[in-house]
Amino acid sequence: MTDTQKFKILLENEKVTLEDELKDIGKKSDTNPDDWDVVKKEDVDTAEDAEVAGELEEQESASGEIDQLEAQLKGVNDALKKIDGGSYGKCEVCGKEIENDRLEANPSARTCKSHMD
Repeated sequence: MTDTQKFKILLENEKVTLEDELKDIGKKSDTNPDDWDVVKKEDVDTAEDAEVAGELEEQESASGEIDQLEAQLKGVNDALKKIDGGSYGKCEVCGKEIENDRLEANPSARTCKSHMD
């Protein structure tokens, strides 16, 4: 049987860490509270092509990082919902218990080892 309280604490800590990382490079979307937007610099000199190009490159990189962090955060939030709903630790493919060592390595794992992505 899975120690859900232990994993809930791990997941809540991971959620705080992910949200802090997202706050460093973005801000919550005004239109969708589950989405994050890249924070654009206000002081970019639009007359300088190199500065504009550099800023666009930074925004693109930050956007990719935000996408990755958002996906991780969604997985954590989904796992927390499963804990609250009583279905945490069950493989989404076969319904069997997810191995404890797999959950230790990735508390937001959705499948058992035999159905890993």
